[in-house]
Amino acid sequence: MNSYRHARADSDGEKQTAARAAVRLIRSGDVVGLGSGSTAAHVVRFLAERVRNEGLRVVGIPTSQQTRKLAEQLSIPLTTLDEIQQIDITLDGADEIDPDLNLIKGGGGALLREKIIASASRRLIIVADSSKTVPHLGEFPLPVEVIPFAQPLIQTRICALGARVCLRRDPDGTAYVTDEGHHILDCSFGEIREPGNLAAKLRAFPGVVEHGLFVGMAAMAVVGKDQEVIQLERAARFTRE
Repeated sequence: MNSYRHARADSDGEKQTAARAAVRLIRSGDVVGLGSGSTAAHVVRFLAERVRNEGLRVVGIPTSQQTRKLAEQLSIPLTTLDEIQQIDITLDGADEIDPDLNLIKGGGGALLREKIIASASRRLIIVADSSKTVPHLGEFPLPVEVIPFAQPLIQTRICALGARVCLRRDPDGTAYVTDEGHHILDCSFGEIREPGNLAAKLRAFPGVVEHGLFVGMAAMAVVGKDQEVIQLERAARFTRE
């Protein structure tokens, strides 16, 4: 898989191109996981178009309060994991995608719910602009969600793994708080050659709720590049539309 990390003048246009193509993968009757972030917002809008214009029958499970509000505004039927535990397809964005479709996610702060929904999905489809494909993970800081009580201890332990660690903050300078009431540490490891190994180390620290490494979870990435759509699969096959 080639890297398209170079700056794009129209990354939002690429996101829309990818989102429109990815929404075509949804079938009537599907339970759909709805991701979070700017690309996922395009997915929700295009899905609402299909529901409205085609009579597509779906029910969505959102990964964040922000996505829930948007889906409700656009009249997409919603449910919860209390009602349904098996999701047919989830469409979500990513901050980085490597050649094996390993991901860094969580730039928008919803990584815990995103991973829960991904784990309950038959297919996780990542929707992205071309800047998100990289030869290796790590240029984007890895989000690690922690309980506030353990934050100083976890920060010290992650620093000992060789990362630069910063507490994520809101614009007013206070600590960013996730939908579940946790804090996020943004961890700059540099090049991550063995994401599975790092994931195991992070999960071993008591107080870590979740991390933004999604290893072996994505079935496909639908990537917008200029006016094209590139479908990337874990077996290194790709098709153009």
